[in-house]
Amino acid sequence: MSPGTAPRTPTAGGDAAGAAPRGAVLFDFGGVLTSSIGEAFGAFGATLGPDADPRLPLRLLAEDEPSRRLLAGHEEGRLSQREFETGFAERLRAHGAAGPAAEADGLLERILAGLRPDPAMLELVQEVRSAGVPVGLLSNSLGDDGYRGYDLPSLFDAVAVSGKIGARKPSRRAYRIACERLGVRPEATVMVDDLPQNLVGAERIGIAGVLHREAGRTGRELRRLLGLPGGAPTGQQG
Repeated sequence: MSPGTAPRTPTAGGDAAGAAPRGAVLFDFGGVLTSSIGEAFGAFGATLGPDADPRLPLRLLAEDEPSRRLLAGHEEGRLSQREFETGFAERLRAHGAAGPAAEADGLLERILAGLRPDPAMLELVQEVRSAGVPVGLLSNSLGDDGYRGYDLPSLFDAVAVSGKIGARKPSRRAYRIACERLGVRPEATVMVDDLPQNLVGAERIGIAGVLHREAGRTGRELRRLLGLPGGAPTGQQG
């Protein structure tokens, strides 16, 4: 999920015109198969007291070095959910958050409470997989129950979650592990993600990127890269 990493711009939006179609897809989870991670964090931030900035949680994860270390440690599986919640609650309170919402117990559940499934994106996963394209999940984990309610084995041919594999996006190692689990080469793969810096990381090992903003545009661009019907015309990349 990686909500707090400072954004960067991908070097490319996909393959050049005329390139051979890609043959596999990796999907991110939070913000791609669900509603916006940023909006969920903003809704949580609004509960942190009358004097708290709703942008505080995301700002800390992007700019506050202790908070950044906590997030990296948790996403890479080195810190438990409890350790992350305890440390991040301390950082929130140190920056003006107050009240029950800023307590450690259940902190991640409150942060992620605003996330909802995106039915159109879940349908896109099924459509692509039904077309015979290998489909995998590559997600930076956040919490022990962040995927509760989603039957990942039935949705994907392979699943790589950062806390389980010990590497997080945009690390090259995370993409390589995901491709190995899916049984495909990076050069044959597309990554769908809502964070530009994660696509930059993917492109470094040859994976094409689709920057997700809404399901219709993502679907058209993904079909184009895969050579499936309904793809975006050349020059209308998403």
